[in-house]
Amino acid sequence: MTDLAISLGDNSNEKEIVCSFCGSKVLKAHACYFLNKSFPLPHMKVKSEDSYNSQVEYLSEYWLVNDMMTFENVGFSHNVGTIKYLACADCEIGPIGYHDTQVPNEFYVAVSRVKYV
Repeated sequence: MTDLAISLGDNSNEKEIVCSFCGSKVLKAHACYFLNKSFPLPHMKVKSEDSYNSQVEYLSEYWLVNDMMTFENVGFSHNVGTIKYLACADCEIGPIGYHDTQVPNEFYVAVSRVKYV
C-alpha cells in the first residue's frame, strides 16, 4: 500500500456505490475509502472493438479498494501497458476506474463515474 492510503475507518464509503448507467452494485458500504489522486482515464464508452480511445479526462477524486475480491460487480480490461481499466460487469460501460498491475492491492474507482446511493 502506498503513502496515499489511510485507515479504512477514515473517509470510507458510508453508502453503496453503483453503476451510473444501469444501477448495478459495484461496492458495498464501507468497502473502500475516498482519496485525492490525479490520474487520466479514457472517456467513458460502451465496450467495442476499439475498447479505450486515446482521449483522456484528468480526474482527481477516487474510491480506493484494497482487494479485488471486494468488488460486487466489476470487469477488468486487458492490460494497456501496466494499467487495467475497470468497467461495470453488467452493462460493460467504462472505464469507471483503473488498476496499476505494478501495485497489486490498489484499485481506483472514479467518484464522478459512479453513483453513491
